[in-house]
Order: sequence, then C-alpha cells, then structure tokens
Amino acid sequence: MTPTASTASTASTASTASTASTAAAAPRGASTATTLLLAAACGLIVANLYYAQPLAGPIGASLGLSPGATGLIVTLTQIGYGIGLLFIVPLGDLVETRRLVCGLIGLAALALMGAALSTRPAPFLAAVLAIGLVSVAAQVLVPYAAHLAPPEHRGRMVGNVMSGLLMGIMLARPVASFIAQTASWHLVFWLSAAAMVILGAVLGVALPPRRPSAALPYGRLLASMGHLARTSLVLRRRALYHAAMFGAFSVFWTTAPLRLAREFGLTQTGIALFALAGVAGAIASPIAGRLADAGHGRVATFLAMGCAIAAFALSRVGAAGSTTGLAALTAAGIVLDFGVTTNLVVGQRAIFALGDDVRSRLNGLYMATFFGGGALGSAFGGLAFAQAGWPGAAWLGAALPAAALAYAATERAPG
Repeated sequence: MTPTASTASTASTASTASTASTAAAAPRGASTATTLLLAAACGLIVANLYYAQPLAGPIGASLGLSPGATGLIVTLTQIGYGIGLLFIVPLGDLVETRRLVCGLIGLAALALMGAALSTRPAPFLAAVLAIGLVSVAAQVLVPYAAHLAPPEHRGRMVGNVMSGLLMGIMLARPVASFIAQTASWHLVFWLSAAAMVILGAVLGVALPPRRPSAALPYGRLLASMGHLARTSLVLRRRALYHAAMFGAFSVFWTTAPLRLAREFGLTQTGIALFALAGVAGAIASPIAGRLADAGHGRVATFLAMGCAIAAFALSRVGAAGSTTGLAALTAAGIVLDFGVTTNLVVGQRAIFALGDDVRSRLNGLYMATFFGGGALGSAFGGLAFAQAGWPGAAWLGAALPAAALAYAATERAPG
C-alpha cells in the first residue's frame, strides 16, 4: 500500500457514512469576504506570539526578571505553541470548527488580559505560556480554509489565507515596538485582547459551520498522528523541507537585528522599520498557491529553496555599515521571506490533499516539525553569530536550504 493510500485508509476508518454526508454538504467555494476574514483572523491571532519578542527587555526590567530569565518570555510562548500544535490543533478533526476556534480566541483574550495586568514575573510567564498554547487557533483555521475551497482552487485559498497569517507575523514586532515607545508594553496586550474579543464575535457570526466526520476518542485521535507520520512520505518530506527553510528564516531574523545594531548603528525604531521590509515576502503566498494548483509544486519548491540560498549570498554584498550593505541586507530579507513563504504554501497544499478528515492532524504534525527546525535555527544562528559574526550566520543559513534542496532532488518527479 502506498503512503497516500495508507493515509486515506486511516481517514476512512473514522466513519465512512458520515464522511460521505459531510462531503455532500461541504461548501464548494468561499466568498472573497470570507477569504479576507480568514486571512485577517489568522494574522491577528498569530501576531499574539510575537508582540513580546521586541519588548522582552523592557518587560523583564518592569517585572524584575534577571537578564538570564528574560529569555523565558519568548521561550515559554514557543513552548506553549508547540504543545498546542500537537494536542489542540488535531481537535479540528473532531470538534466543530467554529466552536473550537471561537473558544480558543476567547481563551486568548483572557490570557492577553492576564499578561496586561501582570506586575510580577510568575503571572506574566504563565500568561505568555497560555498565549502560545491557544494561539494555535490560527492553525485550526488554515485546514478549515482548505475545506471551503474546491480541490482545483485549494492552493489558491491556502495561499490567500497564509498571506494574512504571514503579515501578522511580520507586522507584530514593529507594531509592538511603536506602541510600547509611545505608551507602555501593557497597552500592547490590552489592545490585542480587545482585538480578540471583537474577532471572536465576528467569526462566531460570519463563519459557516463545519462538523468533522471523525468519531475517534481524543486519545485515539492523538495516537493516529503517529501512524500518519509513519505512513505518509509526502508529510515527512514536506515537513523536513520546511524545517530546514524555517530554520534558515530563524537564523536570519534572529541575527539580522544584532548585525543592524552592531554594524549599522540602527536603533530599535530603525530595526523595526527594517522588519517591515519582510512583509513584502507575503506576496508569495497567493502566487505559490496558484503554482501548486497548476501542478508546478515541484518547480516552486526548487525555486523557493534557491531563493533562500541566494538571499544569504546577497546579504554579504557591501561593506559593513555601508548604504550598499544595508540595501543588500534588506533585499536579502525580502528574497528569503519570498522563498520561505512559497515553500510553506506549496507544502500545505500537498499535505491537505492527503485526506479531508485528517487535515488538522496533518497540519499539526507539519507545523510542529518545522517549528522545531525554527527553534534550532534561532539557537544555532545566535551561536554562529557570536562565534563568527555575520559570515558564520550566513553560511549556516545558506547550508540549511541547500541541504533541503539536495533532499528534494531525490524525490521522484510526478508522472
């Protein structure tokens, strides 16, 4: 039995009759308004993960955290998100989607209010752990968006929604920096909590319901993820490809601010403006979705990995501190984000084709794998920069997509 057939077989065990009923009732397309709403929702939700990153220093000083413990602010958010990917996102195959998403958004609002009210380290750290845990609502919405689209337009739909998610990632840091500079870091969390309350109310009214056909108990649902990982070669390949790509992304965006401050003398405001350049890479999402729908996913994958390699080469153009060097680094960030975004969307399009009833579990496994790659990229990128400066970080960043490209070249071409 082939990996895809095995995956489909796993999905069918849930409930054949119910699956047929759900498929018959499934919407065959989503309106432009629904697509824009899903994109905006994903962006607003995932932004919660990144507001604290540029504010870790001021938050730590305000709460009385030691410099060493300040890193827990980001680390606990990432840990919470990783746990949510593995234990909450799979519920999208079991629980009615609108109810699950709105419940998670409500919990996110409470967690954000907890962070805003915190004046001591322990409550704040507990709040950011919870923020990471429930922000996986965005990753419940992505497979839901794929469900709303007919197969021939699924990549386009995923690409459009992912463009909103990526905008949220890239805009969160500079927006948080600007708000904190004019007011306080507490206001960042209050505003986000208010946004979650409004978003939850809108989604509760506007989203069409989707009742999954799976009838597995929660324990068996989680156990089935191991079977999916073992039997689906497509999932394993796409997850490993993007683990390398997201690792390169993390190397760049962890070390580029350090380089900007050290070599170019940029302030936090300047670094925040630099980060805005990465938003341009989000335009790759709908393009990648259309390429995948047209059957050009393999070409798009190679192109994406080539962009990532080229970005790190471009980042070394120009002398340290020069205008040329800064322009080259900015262009490198855009090219890298374009490549990483393209690979992400093509990968999701590929895994969502493996079965309607297992999409949330597949997405949870996919995201958790490459999220781990990103965490390793951040850790080793910082170490490389500390030991060998930007050249060391750039070599590491280029090596990751190069390894992914070599592995992708071993994949048998379709047909």
